[in-house]
Amino acid sequence: MVRRIQEGDAPTPPVPKIYCVWTKFQVQEMSSNEKNAFAAENCSSMSLQACLEECMEAVDLFLNNEFTESLDKLRPRVDDSMYHALIYATVLEMQAMMTFQHDDIVHAGNTMKRAQEVCQRFRRKSSNLASKSSADDFAEEQLHAEACYAECLLHRAALTVLQDENMVNFIKGGIKVRNSYLIYKELHAFIQSHSSHKGLNHSHLKGGVSFGIGAFNLTLSLFPPRILKLLEFAGFSGDKEYGLSQLHDGATSLNLRSMLCALLLLCYYTFLSFILGTGEGDVADAEKLLEPFRVRYPRGAIFLFFAGRAEEIKGNIDEAVELFEEGCRAQQAWKQFHHMCYWELMWCFTYKRVWKMAYFYADLLSQESRWSKAMYVYMKAAYLSMLPQGEARPFGDNEVELFRQVPSFKQKIAGKSPPTEKFAIRKARRYKASCPVQLPVPVLEMMYMWNGFTMIRKRPDLTKGMMETLVEAEHTLHDSPVNEYTVDDRCVIQLLKGLCLKNQGQTEGAEQCFNKVYSSEKHIKFDHYLVPNALLELSLLYIDLGRKEEAVKLLQKAKNGYKEYSMESRTQFRIHAALSKLQADTSDPTESTDL
Repeated sequence: MVRRIQEGDAPTPPVPKIYCVWTKFQVQEMSSNEKNAFAAENCSSMSLQACLEECMEAVDLFLNNEFTESLDKLRPRVDDSMYHALIYATVLEMQAMMTFQHDDIVHAGNTMKRAQEVCQRFRRKSSNLASKSSADDFAEEQLHAEACYAECLLHRAALTVLQDENMVNFIKGGIKVRNSYLIYKELHAFIQSHSSHKGLNHSHLKGGVSFGIGAFNLTLSLFPPRILKLLEFAGFSGDKEYGLSQLHDGATSLNLRSMLCALLLLCYYTFLSFILGTGEGDVADAEKLLEPFRVRYPRGAIFLFFAGRAEEIKGNIDEAVELFEEGCRAQQAWKQFHHMCYWELMWCFTYKRVWKMAYFYADLLSQESRWSKAMYVYMKAAYLSMLPQGEARPFGDNEVELFRQVPSFKQKIAGKSPPTEKFAIRKARRYKASCPVQLPVPVLEMMYMWNGFTMIRKRPDLTKGMMETLVEAEHTLHDSPVNEYTVDDRCVIQLLKGLCLKNQGQTEGAEQCFNKVYSSEKHIKFDHYLVPNALLELSLLYIDLGRKEEAVKLLQKAKNGYKEYSMESRTQFRIHAALSKLQADTSDPTESTDL
């Protein structure tokens, strides 16, 4: 179990000289000016540079899986050092997001709020970096305080949205994001216009700004134009290449935020570009970025995980399994790191069609992880449904009963159910009937939703195995009585067969499969996501064949012609990525701006 740090756990911190005069209660009662004076005097007991060095040591411990030791090093100074407060709260936030326990999220949010208050004490009373005359008067600590304050806002926004599902909290989170963005913009402009300013801690300040500017630019660039127009109206903007360059600068220089910059880049290269993109992640860039971290932290669980993901993308499934298993063995303090590995191990055994092993990891997740129990139970049922009818089920489980349980585990994040959970619940509905019609290939269908077919495109043997499973399901469906799900099930199989044929280089066969789905549009009753996704996959096929004009037409049709289907946001993100790849004009004057 993860050791959760509660309010009463903290040992008595060393008493700085200033606490002999001022008690903690008195500090809270001070005016803004008094707090600033207090912060300045207290800082003298430990210089900014010394604080940064100690926080770097704490981060080093964290990356070496020494999580408790990292927190122990930070805790004594969380009330008087902005960097100790920020890093301490960031570690608790990471813990809360992995445990997904409400108490952990609330505790992390309160800790981050206190960290923001500490940062506030170091800020100038009237912060106006936009004014050159005013900006020139900023002391070094005050500039760092701006960066730390903006980072606290960003973290608190995420925790505010997770903490409660009501719209008020969602709006509060949005306000924090905007305030953070504006501070980062001012800091970035300051650094650009004061390039000659090279203090002892300049690299840490620049790293903090690189993280903020990079994160905003990269994240915003992923949004489809319909949403981006609204964000630009609110003052936001996103440039993917600039965001990547800023994060790369932050990740490859020695600074306190290099870990955050590196983790965000690795998430983009190995996850976002696959799940929300065209499946062409920059795995070479990920491996290059990973290399120095793997050398410095050979047993670091985080980096073992991303190394496994890189091997998985390359189609080296056995090597990926070995790294994920090593990541689980590397540490036992935070079991939630194991859950990330379990999820990937589940998919690795899916690609190999070892259904019982995949079921085993889905079962572990359903017992230990709180992130998406509906998804885990659905996957357990899906794997059992892939086994032969007469074969014994592990633990005596029954797929029909498991499918029926899926809706009971529905949850909400930021006021909405996760799209993958909604999808799983919709697919499981047919099992409510006393004599349910079985889903033909639920595992492979969910694998498509996570863009898993791109993971095996370099492995002809794995693609061949998937095709064998689909052909067998097609024969079973052909021999079964026609029912209300028959057309939908046939189209699911056609879409997935098209992906396998594309992997095998059989472009004509793939094109026929995607067109069969499109031509069945009027007869599909439930799985309306199939048509826009078939058009998307057909357009990606045309891009590979150099038929760009046809691809653009299909992408525009998929983007504008279909609404309110399962996983719509994910499909729209992928369409946007494909259009961006073509460098096509994504603007549409008739497009609605309703979210």
